Amino acid sequence: MLEIKDLIVSTDNKKILNHFNLTIQEGEIHVLMGPNGAGKSTVCKSIMHHPSYKIEEGKILYQTEDITNCSTSEIARKGIYYIQQSPIEIEGITNLEMLRSALIERKENLDTFAFHKQCKEICEKLNIPTSFVSREVNVGMSGGEKKKNELLGMWILSPKFLLLDEIDSGLDVDAIRIVGENLKEYQQKTNASMLVITHQQSLIDQLEPTYVHRMQDGKIIESGTKSLAKKIEKYGFLQDTLANDVSESEQNE
Repeated sequence: MLEIKDLIVSTDNKKILNHFNLTIQEGEIHVLMGPNGAGKSTVCKSIMHHPSYKIEEGKILYQTEDITNCSTSEIARKGIYYIQQSPIEIEGITNLEMLRSALIERKENLDTFAFHKQCKEICEKLNIPTSFVSREVNVGMSGGEKKKNELLGMWILSPKFLLLDEIDSGLDVDAIRIVGENLKEYQQKTNASMLVITHQQSLIDQLEPTYVHRMQDGKIIESGTKSLAKKIEKYGFLQDTLANDVSESEQNE
């Protein structure tokens, strides 16, 4: 579904991604881990063609189509949904207006009653007040509320691919559980693919990723199952320790 080939990306004349490669098939969940500065967020921004990040070499393919040079809006229309670590606030536009406009632009037949009913049901699922649909997009919301608000958009717009950049950031234990439950339920219902940047073990346990990858110096240096995430949680990102410490239980997996 998504294939990144030998991507070299820079920003402010500094190379961030260095021959980065990754393939995510339909229905797969991939977790990306790594120390600060490894380039994790840059992967998401490059996929979405953020103007501050220059793709110097390589390609990004989505459903076999080359989207390397597509605009951010074109990429979003193709079904890629990006939740940033710090979602932006949009004053003067309510959630209801934004979501309705997005659905109309996709030329979907919009049943107003059914749409409002769906929004209400999703708010209940996310444990947020139904009044959220009438609030300006992310304005005046806490970090946790913003993440849940973005998930409201996910449920309504039904993307096939999710980019989640530290969605657990700013969330308490209960909120992480609710977010994890919603993401897992959504993935099971839609068979969506996900690229998740997180170091939160409880969220990884909930999502049950297909693969976990460890990044360093702008590229993936190790891939495995969620047992890799547990090793990282135990030892950090010390490469030699991680490489040498393989427990008996992991050998038998």
